[in-house]
Amino acid sequence: MTYSAPVKDMLFNMEHLARIEQVAQIPGFEEAGLETAQAVLEECAKLCEGVVAPLNVPGDVNPSSFRDGKVATTPGFAEAFRQYAEGGWQGLQHPVDFGGQGLPKTIGAACVEMLNSANLSFALCPLLTDGAIEALLTAGSDALKATYLEKLISGQWTGTMNLTEPQAGSDLALVRTKAEPQADGTYKVFGTKIFITYGEHDMAENIVHLVLARVAGAPEGVKGISLFVVPKFLVNADGSLGERNDVHCVSIEHKMGIKASPTAVLQYGDNGGATGYLVGEENRGLEYMFIMMNAARYAVGMQGIAVAERSYQHAVQYARERVQSRPVDGSVKASATIIHHPDVRRMLMTMRAYTEGCRAMASVAAAAYDAAHHHADAQVREANAAFYEFMVPLVKGYSTEMSLEVTSLGVQVHGGMGFIEETGAAQYYRDAKILTIYEGTTAIQANDLVGRKTGRDGGQTARAIAAQIEKTEGELHADGSAAAKVVAVRLEQARKAFLDVVDFVVAQSRNDPNAVYAGSVPYLMLAGNLVAGWQMGRALLAAQQLLRKGQDEAFMRAKMVTAQFYAEHILTQAQGLRDAIVDGGASVMALPMDAF
Repeated sequence: MTYSAPVKDMLFNMEHLARIEQVAQIPGFEEAGLETAQAVLEECAKLCEGVVAPLNVPGDVNPSSFRDGKVATTPGFAEAFRQYAEGGWQGLQHPVDFGGQGLPKTIGAACVEMLNSANLSFALCPLLTDGAIEALLTAGSDALKATYLEKLISGQWTGTMNLTEPQAGSDLALVRTKAEPQADGTYKVFGTKIFITYGEHDMAENIVHLVLARVAGAPEGVKGISLFVVPKFLVNADGSLGERNDVHCVSIEHKMGIKASPTAVLQYGDNGGATGYLVGEENRGLEYMFIMMNAARYAVGMQGIAVAERSYQHAVQYARERVQSRPVDGSVKASATIIHHPDVRRMLMTMRAYTEGCRAMASVAAAAYDAAHHHADAQVREANAAFYEFMVPLVKGYSTEMSLEVTSLGVQVHGGMGFIEETGAAQYYRDAKILTIYEGTTAIQANDLVGRKTGRDGGQTARAIAAQIEKTEGELHADGSAAAKVVAVRLEQARKAFLDVVDFVVAQSRNDPNAVYAGSVPYLMLAGNLVAGWQMGRALLAAQQLLRKGQDEAFMRAKMVTAQFYAEHILTQAQGLRDAIVDGGASVMALPMDAF
């Protein structure tokens, strides 16, 4: 099954929802309007469809392997990565000063989706490198930037994040890796890190590990963690590669999905200590690592959208070809392709609506990021920063949970053939599962939404978003079409359910934290559902206006139908989530521990 990048839908979102022409008015982005976006997306689509996507199944069947301390990636991966790097794709969103192209996230996010749709395992390498670049740009010294950034941005070197240890998963207070200061200003790093994506591979000449470790005498807990650059090969003063550093891969994991992506166990300091270089100041490592984490969390949300899109395309192709049973309405007198059957159509529409809704939400969030970081007006920056920060757990949490439902439906559309690996539907389902886990589980995203994003400002940002949604409801009513009215009614119901939950979270966070956090994931799902539905409502309005101008009738009608389906079949879940959160917390904790 081939992959066809949904460039038209991406450009529709950019133009009418993310308002890319407004992004292009931000200083530094003057050349990054719709015309540029279209040219970039079309070139990215060629690479992803022609070079990267054909390696997806081979990577699953013939994954990365480990022997004698070295990792061999799937045949074809190294050559594909060379083409990716030479095309300048690693540096798409990064500063021109270090060799990047300096394009906005609004454009870059769409390219991230395409790469991940083409091949989730392959795309993880650039994803982690992006995080390392962001951390160094924000907190690295001039010397570290000069040594590492240009090579990372060019794709000549790649980067990793090293947080997790055997005894320290999400609880980074338990990190034991230690760093001993040396007379020359470097540190010797000792410890074990697990689950390190692309921690060892054969696709680039050097790997730049960003490592959380504890300096002797540092405070206990997360306040005593520092961040270090520990390269696989030390770098000479002239920028050439020197001797091998004391960091080695001792094994890679055997996983249910993303099999071509090597997930390494790295050992630091078995031969005297790995040379590390402090990023920023001692004991501020977690603060810096969150820069990487936030970039990665958004990108993982894009991975959810990407694998959902690939699964949807695969299911549609199968439904058009598979002949099974006569249609219930008698429209065909013999057995027909299964796309005739109402329940298959329901599954395909669910897959389509979820994917388009989350893509729209992520596109709008990307534009907010661009304004938050680059707009000339401080007030505009502040407002967009608050909006984007609220969006990150939704894009990560909702989009990845959505991808599990969509890829499961993809298997279901195939029936028994979906359970057979040879049809390819199962790979998307297996690959998608990790997305709700890494870079913070759904519960961690939900706790962030409850504590930092809702409780901290007393629900102010959440209510401001609800006010924007209410404005869209008014525009939908004013439109006058039957579809717009349906979406307006369902959007209003979902918004009111959301506001009830915001009030509950704000009022009860101190009085009954167990009740609030028992409903944190349902709250995230309600919020994500609402915001994606809001964007589908805005998309319907834009499509309706363009249709009245006679533009691309087939696309605009499909967008309007999909928006109405989202409202009637997905937004309607909001009330049930509201009831479970507000009224159901006690039963979550009622059963004694020893009764489980």
